[in-house]
Amino acid sequence: MTTKGAGRPRVAPSPPSPRTIGEWKQEILRVYNAVNQEITGAGVSRQRVQISDDHIVVVAEHHRVPTLATIARFDAVLGRWADAAVLDAAKARLAEVLTDLGVDVVSVLKDYDPVAELTATVVVLRTPLVCSDDTTG
Repeated sequence: MTTKGAGRPRVAPSPPSPRTIGEWKQEILRVYNAVNQEITGAGVSRQRVQISDDHIVVVAEHHRVPTLATIARFDAVLGRWADAAVLDAAKARLAEVLTDLGVDVVSVLKDYDPVAELTATVVVLRTPLVCSDDTTG
């Protein structure tokens, strides 16, 4: 079944095949970086992921988009609004891509510190990720 959302065709997700926790981490980091590249035009410098039964946490170092830095220098409030718009777009796209992988996403929460150039992203899960027996990741 295909539906449309935000101009992109959506395919109803199928249940994910079991992966090791290490394979899930690698896939989540790959997706996270790809979404960031799609939204901002730049990937992340460093990223780490932690997975638990009810959430996924990604902490990443992002270099600030130069245009946003310029806006913030001239108008701090407008700069913060622009940051929020970019964060909202990234959260929606990350939720979409993870859902397409079969991840049962309740919500994506994300914040960015422009001074430290760090983001913290929490993906709240309705059900745990399906993992195979090898959990050595």
